[in-house]
Order: sequence, then structure tokens, then C-alpha cells
Amino acid sequence: MISAREYGSHSWELLVIIDHQHEEVQKEILLQVTGDLHIGGVMLKLVEQIKIPEDWSDYALWWPQKKRWLLKTHWTLDKCEVQADAKLFFTTQHKMLRLRLPNMRTVRLKVSFSSVVFKAVSDICKILNIRRSEEVSLLKPSEEALKKKKKKDKNSKELITEDILNLCNSPVSSGLSGTPGLYSKTMTPIYDPMSGTPASSTITWFSDSPLTEQNCSILAFSHPTCSPETLAEMYQPRTLADKAKINAGWLDSSRSLMEQDILEDDQLLLRFKYYTFFDLNPKYDAVRINQIYEQARWAILLEEIDCTEEEMLIFAALQAYHISKLSLSSEEQDFTCESEVDEVEAALSHLEVTLEGGNTSNILEDITDIPKLADNLRLVRPRKLSLKATKPYWFVFKDTSVSYFKNKESAQGEPIEKLNLKGCEVVPDVNVAAKKFGIKLLIPVADGMNEVSLRCENENQYARWMAACILASKGKTMADSSYHPEVHKILSFLKMKNWTMSSQAVSDSESIDMKPECFVSLRYTKKYKSKQLAARILEAHQNVSQMPLVEAKLRFIQAWQSLPEFGLSYYIVRFKGSKNVDVLGVSYNRLIRIDIATGDPITTWRFSNMKQWNVNWEIRQVAIEFDQNVSIAFTCLSADCKIVHEYIGGYIFLSTRSKDQNETLDEDLFHKLTGGQE
Repeated sequence: MISAREYGSHSWELLVIIDHQHEEVQKEILLQVTGDLHIGGVMLKLVEQIKIPEDWSDYALWWPQKKRWLLKTHWTLDKCEVQADAKLFFTTQHKMLRLRLPNMRTVRLKVSFSSVVFKAVSDICKILNIRRSEEVSLLKPSEEALKKKKKKDKNSKELITEDILNLCNSPVSSGLSGTPGLYSKTMTPIYDPMSGTPASSTITWFSDSPLTEQNCSILAFSHPTCSPETLAEMYQPRTLADKAKINAGWLDSSRSLMEQDILEDDQLLLRFKYYTFFDLNPKYDAVRINQIYEQARWAILLEEIDCTEEEMLIFAALQAYHISKLSLSSEEQDFTCESEVDEVEAALSHLEVTLEGGNTSNILEDITDIPKLADNLRLVRPRKLSLKATKPYWFVFKDTSVSYFKNKESAQGEPIEKLNLKGCEVVPDVNVAAKKFGIKLLIPVADGMNEVSLRCENENQYARWMAACILASKGKTMADSSYHPEVHKILSFLKMKNWTMSSQAVSDSESIDMKPECFVSLRYTKKYKSKQLAARILEAHQNVSQMPLVEAKLRFIQAWQSLPEFGLSYYIVRFKGSKNVDVLGVSYNRLIRIDIATGDPITTWRFSNMKQWNVNWEIRQVAIEFDQNVSIAFTCLSADCKIVHEYIGGYIFLSTRSKDQNETLDEDLFHKLTGGQE
């Protein structure tokens, strides 16, 4: 019986649905409440009526109609705007979620459905031992990919079920603090820097972690590749519009999973969203390096990023006859020679600097004396009426500009033309076998992009000039400490491309063992016979055959980073004042307007020149102001404008990171830069 006092003029009935598996628990409870009752009091009344003793600490109230969690237990129902027509759910905050990792393995673990996605991803990365969780996010599979998967699943449901790695017993995923497993904030090495296996001193750490030694190897090592038939069944984006559809699925980092209609046991993709891989270190990042490598590998196999035939063969050689073989035999390798370890660690340290574009302590440049390049190059300008317009000139590169003169003697006077490369697009135009070393420059002008190409004589000249152009496009000079590592990176990539035909290099038995269709995209399997592909991959393998496993993966990532389209995420947009639909490419340091029909860049805007950006949420329009009174505005047609807004703010947030900082991120700053004022 309810007393007359409880039935006061201000009391009303609140319907709460209980999400609990126990048969004796009522599924619906009507509570008599008043507007000044706080949320904690509502939950206390619920537990008292349920009358089943258990730990209810993970339970909270979810309001489906408003898509809101009522987590502030001290707030009253009136403050939360909960009235008699509301229907609340009393449910757990941590639920099971299936995540498809970059290596195409699925893990099943408990994730917080009430925390914002940024925090949930941080917890997931701690379980999986992936440092720098700010580079990672969750992506909904595209509709086209789901359609292909449904067709594939009809005949292979049992196989897919067996492939799931269950990490649901993790102390972190259960909502408890737990031990960090292999996620170490200390500088104690936890992986062998060459093989990627857990260091012997840290094997004992696995006892309290869901990442057992076996599970760790699943995440840190590459496994036998899929068959050509499986590759053919996977969704492959063919156009820029297809690529834009993939990027429409990124979840909002400022909202929880439940707020974005993600249900228990749904499947999402865990992917590296931001292509700025900070502080890659083989001693701590075996899982992270392998997952980045796998994301790069699948992007190339599924042609999500374009590369030349020469580059495709290098990627195939690295992944096919090297990384795959070394991954299978890594336990048999003996790395006891300390001198060898020291040499490799020094090489990897150098490579690490190259990958992140960071500073090296042993390179001290005199910033008051900016270096310059001067050399004979050939200038190539595209012309409508002639196939070639190539002329030799004397070129001088200083600061962020290139000037060219008729000859060396006239270099003291006025140049024929001076090209400012700040903000330009730099595209390699290289064919090592044909001795072609070209640099294509797309320089922003008032009405679009001005295309100019430089033709170098040899590899060394190309590496120096290409590195200078890349730095100049970012507003940096050759005095910057990243110049020499950039030259080294370009030369090492050219060296991998430079192989010669050798009858001794390719044996019949090696060709028979290899299935080359597993290591190149479908375009090349249709173009060449299997035996031809195997021979060419093995030829390319000669230049990478001596690399240790982790270095080979880092080389693969490095080669991926050197591709012209690396790091571009595409969205279909309409710019203010334009009737045409364009593609917007978002990268770590710039925005690119791209012609949707031809794929050619029209204009580039650098983040370094950005003054401010905002969103008009009523008309869903993103507006950005740059230096020199340049303003742009666009509406996003292929995704919510919040996704593009978050991408821009996310990259600016990542640019503030420093090695001097500790592992703790400024989450408030991230949300301030990415959340907007919606």
C-alpha cells in the first residue's frame, strides 16, 4: 500500500525497464517519484524493489527517447527534464562489443557504452597494448562492405565464429582498474626490437592480463594471408566517391556508443584514424607497429590507396617473402649477439626518427645559415599542343622557394621565375628501372593549381631536391633537422625499388611455393600470370632479404607513407558559391579540394595558415578562415559535417604532442578542438 502522503500533489509514476538476465527480476517497475528526487535516489528505490543481492555498481539509467545517459546521480529528475511520459532503462554501462582489428582478426571484449568514444577507445587500447590511443578510433562498416560480407557469411558462419578472440575477462574491460597488462608507461623495454616477441623479463606480466603470450602473438605478428578468392570477395572502393563512403562511418568521439545507436555485441572496426604515428618504438610498440602495418597492407591490397606497379612489387616482396616468412619462424631465431642488437637498435632508432619526422640529437644545424641547393635540372611544363616542353636550367633552392636561371653564370642576376613552394603539393614521378627521377609540383595560384615538374639526373640529386621540396611545402627549410632523415628515407626507398634481373635469385621451388595473388591487388593478378608475378616479386625481394622482422614492417610503413595519397581521407562536399560537387581531402597538415571527375587537386589549404574554423549547425556548414583574407565554406554531402570538423580539430590536437609530455592526454583540449558548439 502507498500512503496518501506519497500520493502528494507533486508525485507521479515513472516507468523503468530492468535489463537483467535473472528470471526472478521484474522486467518493468513503476516508481512513485517527485521531481526533486535525485537520480541516485531513483536507482536506490529500484534496487530495493528488485530485492536481489548483487553488485549493481555498473548499472545506470538510460533514456532511449532522448538518447541520454543519466550519469550525474546528484541531479534531480526535474534538472534532467525527466517527466511522467519518460521510459527509462536500468542497464549495465559495460557491454560486449566485437571489434575487427586492422589485421582482420575479431576480438570480443567488454567496453563502456556510457563513456564518450574517446575514453572508450583509450580503455580498449590499454587492453590490446596499443600506445597512443588518440590516433585510433571506431568506424562503422560501410553498407557496401556489409553487403559483401553477408554473401560471404552464408557459407562460412562456423569459421568466422571460431576466429573471434575472446578478451571479455579483462579487468580493464570489466570496468575495474586492474593491472595494465603489457601497456607500460615506464621506459622498460617490453618487446624484442627485432623479432617483436615479448621480452623474457616481461613474460611473467601476462598472468593478470587477458593478453596471454599466445594472444599477444596474434596481435603482434602477421599471419598467413587470405586466399585470392577471399580477397576478391572483399569490398574494394573503385572511385573517390566510394572512398568517401568509407569515411562516413567514423563515430563521434564526444558521444557514447549508446548515443550513436551501437548495440551490445555489434561489430565495429578499430582503425588508425589519424595518420600521424607519433613515437613509434619497437621496444614498446610491437602490437601497434603490426596493426599499422596490417592497415597499410590491406589499404594497398584493396586499392584504397593508389601506387605504381614498381611500388606494388616492393610491397609484395616485403609482405610476401619476408614478413610472412619471418613471422612464422620468429620463435626459431636467435638474437643473442649483443653487437648485432646494438647495430639494429641504432638503425631502428634512426628509422623511428624518419617515420615520425622528429628531431635527432646528433644533428645540429646552424639555424643562422640556411643551406641551399644549386644544380642543373630540367624543367617540364604541361602544354596542350605538344607532348614535351622540357628545357635545362640552372636551379637554386633557398628557404622555401625555387628560382631558375638560363645558366649558372646568370645566377647572380634576376631569375626567369621564382616559385614559392609553401603550401604546394609534391608528387613523386619516379621509375627507377627507366632512370626517371621526376618531382611534380602543384603550386597554389588564385584560380587553382599551377603544375610544374623538375627532372633530376640521378637518385642522389633526386633525394636532395625531393626532400627540400617536401619540407618547403610544409613551410620548413633545409636547416630543419628533419631534412637529412628525409633524404635518407627517400634514398632507402629508391634502393628497395632498384633491383636487377637475376637468374640465380629465383628458383623454381620458390616460385611454386609462393602464391603471388595473395600479395598484390586484383588489378595485377588480372594483368600478369601467376608465374610472372612470382618471379618479379622474388626479384624485388633481393633488396630486403636481410632485414629483421620489425624493421621490415617499419620499412613497409615508411614506403606507404611516401605514397602521394597517403593519409588522405575523402569527403564529398559542395563549396559555398559553387553548383558543382567536389571531393575534400583531409590530411594531417592540409585540406585539398579535388575534382571529383578527374581526381586532380584544385586548391590546397594548409592548417599552419588557418586562423579559425567553426560550424553553422543549423545549415550544417563548415567555415574556415586562413591567412591573407582567404575564407572557405562547404557543406558535407557524404557524411555529417561533425566528422569533418572533428578530423580538422583532431589533427591540430595531435600536432601539440611532445616527447617531453607524459602519456596522459589533455582530453578536455581534444573535446574543445573537436566537439564544436552543437
